Amino acid sequence: MEFTPDPARGREVYDLDRAHVFHSWSAQGAISPLPIAAAEGCYFWDYDGNRYLDFSSQLVNTNIGHQHPKVVAAIAEQAQRLTTIAPQHANDMRGEAAKRIVDLAGDRHRMVFFTNGGADAVENAIRMARIHTHKHKVLSFYRSYHGNTGASIQATGDPRRWPNEYAAQHVHFFGPFPYRSPFWSDSPEQESERALEHLEQVIQFEGPRTIGAILLESVVGTAGVLVPPPGYLEGVRALCDKYDIVWIADEVMSGFGRTGAWFAWQNFDAEPDLITFAKGSNSGYVPAGGVVISGDIADTFRERVFPGGLTYSGHPLAMASIVASIDAMKEEGIVENAARIGRDVLAPGLAELADKHPVIGEVRGLGVFWALDLVKNRQTKEPLAPYGGSSPAMNQFMAECRTRGLMPFMNFNRTHVVPPCIVTDAEAKEGLAILDEVFTLIDAHYEG
Repeated sequence: MEFTPDPARGREVYDLDRAHVFHSWSAQGAISPLPIAAAEGCYFWDYDGNRYLDFSSQLVNTNIGHQHPKVVAAIAEQAQRLTTIAPQHANDMRGEAAKRIVDLAGDRHRMVFFTNGGADAVENAIRMARIHTHKHKVLSFYRSYHGNTGASIQATGDPRRWPNEYAAQHVHFFGPFPYRSPFWSDSPEQESERALEHLEQVIQFEGPRTIGAILLESVVGTAGVLVPPPGYLEGVRALCDKYDIVWIADEVMSGFGRTGAWFAWQNFDAEPDLITFAKGSNSGYVPAGGVVISGDIADTFRERVFPGGLTYSGHPLAMASIVASIDAMKEEGIVENAARIGRDVLAPGLAELADKHPVIGEVRGLGVFWALDLVKNRQTKEPLAPYGGSSPAMNQFMAECRTRGLMPFMNFNRTHVVPPCIVTDAEAKEGLAILDEVFTLIDAHYEG
């Protein structure tokens, strides 16, 4: 795209932000946000004219890339025709969006409740599960992130939960993680078996008659791109059936092509009862999320009132963007592209980086959803940054990437390789080449 740098405007944007904008997850005086002027495809630009390859997909949400013309046009057309309408009315785009999503989820699922984003999708899925089962406890991983509202942040495992623990009846347990196994396993299969034994013991000790839902990210996202080992999700499904528990699949980050499938759980042979979604459903062009509801749970509310609602549920602009996004992803083979790029470019390219750079302890992922676990020592697996914190090495990593025009997604001792699902071979290889340069410098922090 053509873009004319305007540093003076960039300074104005920065000053306005610092004067009046309150940022999330930040000490306000300690941040220096980058003013962004434009974006297209897999790139965005600052006001100085610097271009960045978006290996973060912002917050792992721009699955269809920036400024996709079909989605932008659909939003504009909808704005001309019907900008907003209250959720108690029917609107055509809401029905079209719901039908498309249900069709993607399969025969078990029947309806969609739309929300404004992922956190309130999780919130309402928990509400549905508790009412449906008449049971109140929710089980979730320690290594997880589910959003920043009452129940969703309580269900979260990572340190952002700690200052926000106000909801009740949440229990955390350890999920499978072969690289840093809490179960002393020596294979992915054994990790799955022991993790399922652990989960069943937690269910038994917490009381099956008290547990309404098990809430899991189908592939754990922010906490490390943890792909379930063989048999794990199938085992979770079996335990939910055995103890009459609702399985909520959190697909907010992993859904809509991110793993090379429409939903991440579709990479396995198990199907959830409720599915939460947001980010990739429309790449965040307009705030939207929702819960895909199985037939039996939908039937619970056939005569019984569902005690939840949102002013902007099924907002026409958001719904038009979802319809256009799903249609474009189908027409352009974007989900298939994500699977191919993961298989043919990122998997071998990242493995080559790990062979070359000792600071990379493990590579794991699917599609365009990968993480590099960075360590000081491969034998001890000591992380390059502490749990819940950063380090000079990780700060240097971010700075060196940005200097070279790459925007990574980082969390503690990990960098996640999560470009848009539309990324080309050339763009993926460009990012890998930059990572190679940066890791050549970061290897100096290796102590093994």
